[in-house]
Amino acid sequence: MSTAVYPGTFDPITYGHIDVAERAAKVFSELIILVMNNRAKAQTMFSVEERVSMIRNVFSNIPNIRISSYHGLLVDYARSTGHNVIIRGLRAVSDFEYEMTMAAANRRMYDPFDTFFLMTDTKYSFISSSLVKEIAVNGGKIDPWVPESVKWEILKKIEN
Repeated sequence: MSTAVYPGTFDPITYGHIDVAERAAKVFSELIILVMNNRAKAQTMFSVEERVSMIRNVFSNIPNIRISSYHGLLVDYARSTGHNVIIRGLRAVSDFEYEMTMAAANRRMYDPFDTFFLMTDTKYSFISSSLVKEIAVNGGKIDPWVPESVKWEILKKIEN
């Protein structure tokens, strides 16, 4: 068995992310959930530190999941740590097209880089962090898509 890295913005983490992470943790001896900033996305709701804290809370009962953060290119993280197996969750065909392009680019920049794709459970196939935030900001119920602890963090942010 080996170590795999599950990178993402996780702003916030959703049950879709959790589904992928829990299944990956059953396959690999260690799973590093790597919280990253995506400069291509609009400003995040939560800081990296807040996201790391929320994710640590969610996975506190799974001993082979470790939470970390990184600012920079994923391939640079892989090169510096030697962790070159990456996990990506797929919800739909549109995700595959984007993720396939990213996997090819990453491999081109760092040859031993491998990307493993996991399909999310179909009940989470439409969930995104952006959708959760949009629903929450507009007063909708987000309980079906995020853990209780994450829901309260989102609601606190909205109130402030």
